[in-house]
Amino acid sequence: MSTPTKNGPAGLAPLTTGSVMRHVIVMSATGWIGLVAIFVVDFLNLFYIAQLGQQELAAAIGYSGAILFFLLSFAIGITIAGTALVARALGAGRPDDACRLAASSLVYMGGFIGVITLLLWPLLGEALTLLGATGITHGIAMDFLRIVLPAMPLLAVGMALSGVLRAAGDARRAMHVTLAGGLTTAVLDPLFIFGFGLGITGAAIATILSRVVLFWVGWHGAVTVHKLVARPRLADLITDARPLSAIAVPAILTNVATPVANAVVTAAIARFGDSAVAGYAVIDRLIPLAFGGLFALSGAVGPILGQNLGARLYDRVRRTLTDCLIVTTIYTIAVWAGLFLLADHVAAVFGVTGEGAELVRFFCRISAGSFIFVGALFVANASFNNLGFPMMSTVFNWGRATIGTMPFVWIGAAHAGAIGAAGGFALGSVVFGALAVVYAYRVVGRIGAPAATTSQRGG
Repeated sequence: MSTPTKNGPAGLAPLTTGSVMRHVIVMSATGWIGLVAIFVVDFLNLFYIAQLGQQELAAAIGYSGAILFFLLSFAIGITIAGTALVARALGAGRPDDACRLAASSLVYMGGFIGVITLLLWPLLGEALTLLGATGITHGIAMDFLRIVLPAMPLLAVGMALSGVLRAAGDARRAMHVTLAGGLTTAVLDPLFIFGFGLGITGAAIATILSRVVLFWVGWHGAVTVHKLVARPRLADLITDARPLSAIAVPAILTNVATPVANAVVTAAIARFGDSAVAGYAVIDRLIPLAFGGLFALSGAVGPILGQNLGARLYDRVRRTLTDCLIVTTIYTIAVWAGLFLLADHVAAVFGVTGEGAELVRFFCRISAGSFIFVGALFVANASFNNLGFPMMSTVFNWGRATIGTMPFVWIGAAHAGAIGAAGGFALGSVVFGALAVVYAYRVVGRIGAPAATTSQRGG
């Protein structure tokens, strides 16, 4: 079995010493760069396709993105499980267990996403119809997905490798994984779309090649450099499937709630025409770029919580939650201010007009502020997943996706069209984000209480 290299002053668990806020900022910043690189793939596809001047193409990318994000949500859930278990093992000083768990998580990821991809393949047409795609837009989206979908397992395993690197506290190499994929797309997208004249087919090909690069860089960092992945063994896979599933299944259910909620909003907006759908597609790509720091923060908090939980440093666990919420608030306010000022420019750059342009401007000026609470929900979910309460993240995310989405979106759409639907979605996020944070602090208090009691008795 491979033995991982030491990393940082604390050896195998560098996140258990030093400033918690510094760890939060470093892990989040590097995670943000890497995570945004994943979404840059979709963003650049939409940007370059928009330059072709055919609104149906942009709408097709929007519908395709909703389906791909559904699969990505499964991958994120499994990555959360692998990262949490590897980080805990390292924090507890059990490197051999960390290597074994890393290997099992990669096999688990590849097999699970491969099966889901196969099951989804014959249902693509029905899925697009359910989302509201029709006519030419439906056909274009089908062509794009048929090329891109088979490469999803490769992207998923690459994400899992990045998670292993984060679990070890190697924020820089974890960043390199997804950054490499984004840079590949930045170079190849214009080449295939315009240079070779392949249009949306070229965008799909560039996406696949970017995933190949992402996987290779992750493999090099986790396996070659850190030696953090043992050789998979069937007995280990069977043994590790249970703890992985205990976190992955609730995390998957948690993450699937987001695309389900997005699908509800997309379907509601589709009633107002391709212009509105194209506008929402722009918002869908703008969110990861503008608020990628919040997505990264939820990924960064996991290894910090995991290592400190493994080392039984409960005060640092609570401090991590507080510092993450501080960073979330400051970051969101800064981004919101920038979007407010650039609202008209964003709509113009992507060529959306009419109701689609109004929808983009509304998001930039009003509903972007709700991401203070969306970010708080992300942080709370990460806390639940890494501290042994994964079902609570499922409860809060599905609460947001159902009670916090459907009635708000339907009422908003009925009274204010596409803008009302988007506004309703934002309002539901405020309610459930606030509730999740309150409960997250209760969970941290519950974990630390036995340790505090033992300490008092010892004194």
